Amino acid sequence: MYQAGLTRARSMGPVEEALERAGISPARVFRRAELPLSLIEHPDQLIPLRDQLVLVAAATHELGDPTFPFRLSHSVGIESLGDFGQRISFAPSLRASILACNESIQRMLQTMTRMSLSERGGVARWAYEVVDDVRVGRQENELLAFGYMASLLHRFTGSQPIRAELPSGPHDKVALEDVLGCEIQKGEKAALLFPAEWLMAEGPAFSGNGAVDPDRIPFLEDVGAIIEHVIRLGLLGSNSSIRWASRRVRMSTRTLQRRLSAGGTTFEQVRRRVFLRWAISLLERSSTPITEIAYELGYSDPAHFARAMTRWTGRSPSAWRRDASSCRQELKLGDD
Repeated sequence: MYQAGLTRARSMGPVEEALERAGISPARVFRRAELPLSLIEHPDQLIPLRDQLVLVAAATHELGDPTFPFRLSHSVGIESLGDFGQRISFAPSLRASILACNESIQRMLQTMTRMSLSERGGVARWAYEVVDDVRVGRQENELLAFGYMASLLHRFTGSQPIRAELPSGPHDKVALEDVLGCEIQKGEKAALLFPAEWLMAEGPAFSGNGAVDPDRIPFLEDVGAIIEHVIRLGLLGSNSSIRWASRRVRMSTRTLQRRLSAGGTTFEQVRRRVFLRWAISLLERSSTPITEIAYELGYSDPAHFARAMTRWTGRSPSAWRRDASSCRQELKLGDD
């Protein structure tokens, strides 16, 4: 069975800011993870989980600070994670908040991860696990999760966990214990431990308009849906070739073509669909010149974009922008 972890790019912005403050080129670090720096402008973009792990590991290495992932996420807080973070932050109690987090993380934020809450002997254990077989950046990602988790505990209780557990020995135990404010022991899964009585703690009063679910992360076996998101990511860096996309999902190009064919589509059809949706969105929702839209979509010559748009829709980009409503009706496209 094919599986691929995906995650929203919410934490990429703070990574870029931290690198800039340290005088390190964010573009160089992002390139090491084969991610476009423009990704920070699209926080809800889905990217392969492995790419995020590689990026955080690369940033940690460049900074020479093993505590960086924890400090980064703890400083911005779990409420920074979009609708997912807002839903969790304003739950009525810490228990309700953690249970909401455990239940919705795969649906709203990050697949191929699991979170669980258990209690024993008056101690609560909140665990986080990456179930992808990724090796690079695993501990850095666990520490990134710890920062968000610890920020939630502090939000409800004003206190830090009493103990932390990691599956492998931390790279710098003393430094990490100092920033976590507690002892770190070896455990089966990454986990934060705290008094079970904290679970009854009430949260701050909700002051917003309520969280709205973002697009659901596609089912892991739906290769076509996953490739759509990978192609969108490629568009941000002007790279949407099948070779590049297949590498992102850990398949050979032949295997990817075969899996897409089994789902009744081809890579070119998926890419055309993504290009068309992106082009329509840019034409309808911004005043960006058509020439710039062509470049953003990866066309070196705007005339090539105009011809492709006409071929796909029967209308030129300027005609679509002028009369989008009737164009949608002709192509039987609903409002996004």
